[in-house]
Amino acid sequence: MLPIDQVQLQFNPATLAGLNAILGLVMFGIALDLRVADFREAFRSPKGLLLATIGHHILFPAMTYGLIWVMQPSPSIALGMILVSSCPAGHLSNFLTHLSRGNAALSVSASAISTALAIVMTPINFNFWGNLHPITHDLMQTISIDPWVMLKDIIILLGIPLVAGMGVAHRYPAFAKRAEKPMKRFSMVVFALFVVGALAANFQHFLQYIQFVVVLVFIHNGLALVTGYSLSTLLRLPERDRRAVTFEMGIQNSGLGLILIFNMFHGLGGMAIITAWWGIWHIVSGLSLALFWSKRDPQIGIRGY
Repeated sequence: MLPIDQVQLQFNPATLAGLNAILGLVMFGIALDLRVADFREAFRSPKGLLLATIGHHILFPAMTYGLIWVMQPSPSIALGMILVSSCPAGHLSNFLTHLSRGNAALSVSASAISTALAIVMTPINFNFWGNLHPITHDLMQTISIDPWVMLKDIIILLGIPLVAGMGVAHRYPAFAKRAEKPMKRFSMVVFALFVVGALAANFQHFLQYIQFVVVLVFIHNGLALVTGYSLSTLLRLPERDRRAVTFEMGIQNSGLGLILIFNMFHGLGGMAIITAWWGIWHIVSGLSLALFWSKRDPQIGIRGY
């Protein structure tokens, strides 16, 4: 069995090009549901919004850096962990917040800002933490990732569809309202199929190396969820806001991460396997937590501390 850092997962280039287009369409669909008013709404709960934004784009990548020091995974797995922590919040966080009876308005606003900031913050975080850590520094030099190329790819994958979708929603609100729900369902199904397809195409590699990532992803994701809830409790946010912040920190757009891996890292084994497993596990952990909270009225939950 090859060391995981030497494994290159296979993905058909034509299929990858199609997936890039599909991701653009998915982001366009998400943007149809965003309004400038969503960003204004966020500032009605500035403490929750600030915590969700700082927690997602600053605290979680820093915590990931620390976790890598403690767990000492192989370089490609460590780099995958850094990429996952650098991705924006997944659209799934809005659904889970709604299901858990959390503050959906805060969740939508925080996700919108997270996605917009990711155009710049994903390449900054990935290149900063990837080059800083000695475990990943040499691998970063070997694969020679140009942060400007990464920025360009993210602008194409996220920025342009986001601006186009919000523009269409503003210009044609009736169409946006009709298309919003079908596009949401489409995005969920497409991302799920993409993760399953990536695993199926490389199932033998996945079976050989899954033992290296299961515990890591469990700890990594759990750390994000626990930190989100703990910090929002420490700041005395209302219970509904705590639930929204928890999912904003613990749900990552792993579909974007996988597409970046196949586009820029040639399917590097450890990166792809841990990111794909993240895409599966955060659905399991997120749904479990959301269903648990859905049976508990946030209005009679713990107040203050």
